Amino acid sequence: MMATTRATLGRTADGPSRAEEPRGAAPDAALVGTTLVLGGTGKTGRRVTDRLAGRGLPFRVGSRSGEPPFDWEDPATWAPVLRGAASVYVTYYPDLAVPGAVEAVRSFAGLAVGSGVRRLVLLSGRGEDEAERTEAVVQESGAEWTILRSNWFCQNFSESYLLPSVLSGEVVLPAGDVGEPFVDADDIADVAVAALTEDGHAGMVYELSGPRPLTFADAVAEIAAATGREIRYARVSPEQYATALAEEGVPADYVWLLNYLFTTVLDGRNSRPADGVRRALGRGPRDFADYARDAATAGAWDVSAAPVPR
Repeated sequence: MMATTRATLGRTADGPSRAEEPRGAAPDAALVGTTLVLGGTGKTGRRVTDRLAGRGLPFRVGSRSGEPPFDWEDPATWAPVLRGAASVYVTYYPDLAVPGAVEAVRSFAGLAVGSGVRRLVLLSGRGEDEAERTEAVVQESGAEWTILRSNWFCQNFSESYLLPSVLSGEVVLPAGDVGEPFVDADDIADVAVAALTEDGHAGMVYELSGPRPLTFADAVAEIAAATGREIRYARVSPEQYATALAEEGVPADYVWLLNYLFTTVLDGRNSRPADGVRRALGRGPRDFADYARDAATAGAWDVSAAPVPR
């Protein structure tokens, strides 16, 4: 079964190391307003809201189904969700690499700062030149900023477009023998909440990855071991992949995005594990094997019970 779309992804310059500084501080007293979480129902966004709720901090979910609703394609929805917000977790759907992302984020950031937002935390992509142009927009916005450059999410295998393939027993992708240090969305959320609520993260670029590189075939093998099921990985050419996606009805812009990510970005530039989680939190990142074990235990890949995303 072919995989379909990869939602907001993270993927290279490091700032100065802050591993020696204490982490887990109390929320910044100056940021007493609401935190707006764009994409608050997504893989990282819902984890951010869970953590804010657990700390008793006010937040608002920015999504098409939110109240008030938020839609990147409808600027008229932006001002209502920004009302009273002091900080914003910015995720752009489907990816910062797509045409129009830079201008959309520029307009949103300007409106946010004009509305009183003091802190912006942007989920970006590690090794994506296009994403770095959007990062510059946030850095020049006038707000305090933190950039989170993420590798591929572990959770793409259990909560997103790769889940149907895993459940079918065969994951078919145009990814070869290039290692990718998959990052756990829980680590991303932990760093995001720290940057949104604590001092010491303004002006930082954190590259977020797991502790070791795995090929996609390696990752599928680890999931198979965790589930006790036979799950195969099959490699196809980018052309075969694009054709299969088009036959499934995937829009042309998503086909372009996925092939861009699997060919241009997945070329080895991000194979080296990054130190962003440790710099931000003072601890190492979760390993893919731990993610696979926990997801299997939670029933994420139970073929009789797991919901298949549309």
